[in-house]
Amino acid sequence: MKIKPKVLFFDVNETLLDLTIMKKQVGDALGGKDDLLSLWFTTMLQYSLVVSASGQYKTFGHVGAAALQMVAANNGITIAEDKARDIIVNAMQNLPPHPEIKDALTLLKKEGYTLVALTNSNKESLKNKFKNVGLTTYFDELLSIESVGKFKPFTDVYNWAAHKMNAKPEECMLIAAHGWDVAGALWAGWRAAFVSRPGQQIFPLAPKTEIEESDLKKVADILVTYK
Repeated sequence: MKIKPKVLFFDVNETLLDLTIMKKQVGDALGGKDDLLSLWFTTMLQYSLVVSASGQYKTFGHVGAAALQMVAANNGITIAEDKARDIIVNAMQNLPPHPEIKDALTLLKKEGYTLVALTNSNKESLKNKFKNVGLTTYFDELLSIESVGKFKPFTDVYNWAAHKMNAKPEECMLIAAHGWDVAGALWAGWRAAFVSRPGQQIFPLAPKTEIEESDLKKVADILVTYK
């Protein structure tokens, strides 16, 4: 029988919230070239790591806007900085939860789990997102990496989050739909569950993930069997 983690940490964007609306707005800004969406997202992640590795901090929304400008420029499209930020920040505020999310969170909360959101977005953005779609009450704590000044998957972020919740690394489980996030948590000594949303894969060089399911309800169904 598997032992219950003391704290369940949830990635937010794509894991809990559906990015379809945001991707449409970004796609429109890129001249309707939907094939550029994944390039924009990976560019945003790449430069969030560049910022952290260089000892700097910019908000995730601003990094996303800068990435949008870069991808646009490479495709002959000019987007002003304030316009790019407006597109990204506004698009990120009204993302609906995936259909199974509220049922899954209700089940986990009923089972007595401590639920914590852990996001690369800033705290204000996270609070607004959850308030807008009715997710706030499911969570015991909302944590943003801005308190650390580094983005996931830096080990410092996971160490800080565990300390914040008075938990040892091995008592923490990250639930995420990104292979890089799951890898970072595992290398930080956490446990992990991977939600295999379309287009997402586990990083083959990372330690083995404890749970891998296609949606959060299936992950929750497994976690309620833990003692």
